Amino acid sequence: MVVAATTFAIALTAAPAAHASPSASDLQKQIDKQGQDLEKVVESYNALNISLKKTQDDQKKLQASLAPAKVALANASAQVNTIAGTAYQQGPVGPASALLSGDGANLIQKMSYLEVIQAGNQRDINTFTETTQTFTQRQTALNTTKAKQSAQLQEIAAHRKKIESDIKDLKAKRVAAFGTANEKATFNGTIPSISGSAGVAVRFAYDQVGDSYGFGDAGPNSWDCSGLTMGAWGAAGKSLPHNAAAQWDATTRISRGDLKAGDLVFYNGLAHVAIYVGNDQVIDAPTEGKPVDVRSIDRGMPVDGYGRVT
Repeated sequence: MVVAATTFAIALTAAPAAHASPSASDLQKQIDKQGQDLEKVVESYNALNISLKKTQDDQKKLQASLAPAKVALANASAQVNTIAGTAYQQGPVGPASALLSGDGANLIQKMSYLEVIQAGNQRDINTFTETTQTFTQRQTALNTTKAKQSAQLQEIAAHRKKIESDIKDLKAKRVAAFGTANEKATFNGTIPSISGSAGVAVRFAYDQVGDSYGFGDAGPNSWDCSGLTMGAWGAAGKSLPHNAAAQWDATTRISRGDLKAGDLVFYNGLAHVAIYVGNDQVIDAPTEGKPVDVRSIDRGMPVDGYGRVT
């Protein structure tokens, strides 16, 4: 009997422990963490789009600047071809001989005139050659940069696809836990009366409460974080880039004590941005499954700092 009891105890010990299903709270934490990670990728994607557009604009400007140089080359080439053709037809007694013939009184004047013609033609050719070399070097650099950026976009798109797949799995679990994958939001309060362009931006943000979150979106019915702040301040006539870190660079640093409605609040290693609306509250487009809404400024992510649009 002792042997049998011992065997039974060992069997119980060796049996694998059953894994409890994650709680609703654990699922929420997983979704929030994944959403914050995804936001970093989305904001990196937005930054690369900004950089790629700048590269494309630079290339257009460069190609346009080459046109005058091509005209200069055509003119210089025509002059050189005329000189060369005349010299071939006339042989050794060509324009140079004609210029140098006659009495010695005008010799220095004629030589100077010939040098001016030759220098003018050579100067045009040199200018074109230098411009062409500069263009070729810059075009090569731009093409290299574009290729690099395209590769980065592909890498980020692949990373983004992986995270979206993870989010899809977590959302399915959230449906099982909460009955829905997406939260709803409405605002029935009074929008604060704020003067000036900041007031326009704040009112715009309030008007978007309830809109869904969308990767890389900047309205009209879905937004990511920097798309919302860009749209809010765009309504007030101020241009901001579609990237949280770039908006950090485009704004003036202020302290928390100096915060006014319309200022921007940055989180998550400059991967998230919200617009301050007063009373320690912000409006933001947080992450997948969570709509644009009014939230506490202390929204569960460390604050990186504050910026004022000027």
